[in-house]
Amino acid sequence: MTRDDIEALRIPLIVLAVTLILTAGLIYFSANMLDNAQRGLTQREGQLREARLRIQNAGEEKDMIARYLDSYQQLARAGFVGDEQRINWLDSLRIANEEAGIFGVEYDISAQRPYAYASEFNAGQLLLQESLMRLRFSLLHEEDLPRFFNALARGSGGFFTVDHCVVRRLKSGDAENTLTFQPHLATECELRWLTVKPSAAAEKKG
Repeated sequence: MTRDDIEALRIPLIVLAVTLILTAGLIYFSANMLDNAQRGLTQREGQLREARLRIQNAGEEKDMIARYLDSYQQLARAGFVGDEQRINWLDSLRIANEEAGIFGVEYDISAQRPYAYASEFNAGQLLLQESLMRLRFSLLHEEDLPRFFNALARGSGGFFTVDHCVVRRLKSGDAENTLTFQPHLATECELRWLTVKPSAAAEKKG
């Protein structure tokens, strides 16, 4: 190959080299665009799945709310859901005292605190709380005690559990002699009034 032949091929070789470089650049650019497009598609598909899952969960939550709304409202009216209703508790004590026919009730109520056995119920994001109430009252006979608590449970004060009761027999002369029916038993009981509501984290999330 002569010098003239090489000189004649110089321009075509340059054009070929430039073409190869441009082609390689286009292939690299196209590959990057394809890779970015695939990543974007994967991200969009993930977002679509999350959106569908949220819609599904929202539908399930709606169904659950519809299923349990009446029960929830009944619990709220009964004083179990929401803030504690101490006035209702005292009204229930008064009514139970009248229905059971006992001789008056003295009480002490502690400050509200987390329910001591909440972990056993796995309440999740619900905050189960209690207020301890100590009662002191007199009875005519033993059957008045369950009668009193049955009347208290029928009231609208809320939900409670009875921890324990101590019953002792009154000595002669301990009761007022002016009473037609003399109390024979002195009773001390401890109750736990219970309330439940969403925790602060759940309310913030909602």
